[in-house]
Amino acid sequence: MRRNYRHKHNFKFKTCKSRYNRFRDKIETMTSSRGVYRSRKGILMGVCRGFAEFFDLNVFWVRVIAFLLFLITGFWPIGVIYIVAGLLLKVEPVTPLRSEKDEEFYDSYTHSRQSAIQRIKRKFENIERRIQRMEHTVTSREFDCE
Repeated sequence: MRRNYRHKHNFKFKTCKSRYNRFRDKIETMTSSRGVYRSRKGILMGVCRGFAEFFDLNVFWVRVIAFLLFLITGFWPIGVIYIVAGLLLKVEPVTPLRSEKDEEFYDSYTHSRQSAIQRIKRKFENIERRIQRMEHTVTSREFDCE
């Protein structure tokens, strides 16, 4: 006689999936445009300054806490977490993001630089075509300045 354990397995899968989704959402909010950034003014990858600015804390104390944790636990947990955070977090924008369009462009640039470069290239090609049409109109025989 076979027993059906599918409902227990399904329950475990759902709880694991919901935990994963919550964790993923937390990471996305931290790394989103309104979240944590690596600071451009930081000493080593800008992680401590980025967290200090996000949580509105003094940078000195965040660095002291990180250093003490590094000394207490050794390189393995804190050092690796610091390096991973430095690699995963986006660098803060050079200028503050003022609109949704700016945030969208910055996110697209940080995720796919190639597509952002293509977008900029298309904009400049469009501007160049418009300038060429204006030059053609101004330099034509029909246009007379007299």
